[in-house]
Amino acid sequence: MRIVVAGGTGLIGSKVVESLQMLGHDVVPAAPGTGVDTISGRGVADALKGADVVVDVTNKVIFEPEPILDFFTTSTRTLLNAGREAGVRHHVVLSIVGVDRLSHPGYLEAKAAQERLVAESGTPFTIVRATQFFENLTAMGAGMAQDDVIVPPTADLQPVAAADVAAALVDVATSAPLDGVVEVAGPERAAFARFIGSALAARGDERPLKPDAGAGYFGVPIVRDSLVPLGVARIGRTTFDDWSATQSS
Repeated sequence: MRIVVAGGTGLIGSKVVESLQMLGHDVVPAAPGTGVDTISGRGVADALKGADVVVDVTNKVIFEPEPILDFFTTSTRTLLNAGREAGVRHHVVLSIVGVDRLSHPGYLEAKAAQERLVAESGTPFTIVRATQFFENLTAMGAGMAQDDVIVPPTADLQPVAAADVAAALVDVATSAPLDGVVEVAGPERAAFARFIGSALAARGDERPLKPDAGAGYFGVPIVRDSLVPLGVARIGRTTFDDWSATQSS
């Protein structure tokens, strides 16, 4: 198949591209660095010519409500419109576990809007919702600092290796559309502090942790199970401790 990976040079996208190429597919890594801009539309139509599948893992780290909503809706509409013209038969998009349960202006609301656009587009689709990546835990924990203390929520996480998310996307992209959702999570569920504390300590950050039930997730109020799968989910093979060992070796 000819598969276009939008965001194909990033953390997840590059892994998806490599795996699909190893399987023998004709893969197009679409990103500004390869001449494809889903915001301006530059290069999108050419990239999607003859494509069977689009895998959208585009991302931007913006937490202001209007700019991030504009990014995801503009980028998604560009890909869906070009895909419709090109005859794309399956649109796959990466999203977030819990996005359907949390309503708050900002990043999560923008991802929910992206999901709606895909689901209502008329193009056969699959939404892949993943939990937080292991690779993001250190930066996330540092962002929870208050003076000399790290203040994580008391809620649970079930983080997952980026490689396992990429593997799930590859499986979905090479299968029939579900017109529904697949959730992906890591093999261990525990409180934020379990993962945040270990990730920071591995980088030499020994600041104490003070979990707080009132602490939010990037400003979003959450409860214990807000960010973990509630039903059937695909569970990644990589444990947090095994992943951590590879980072320190």
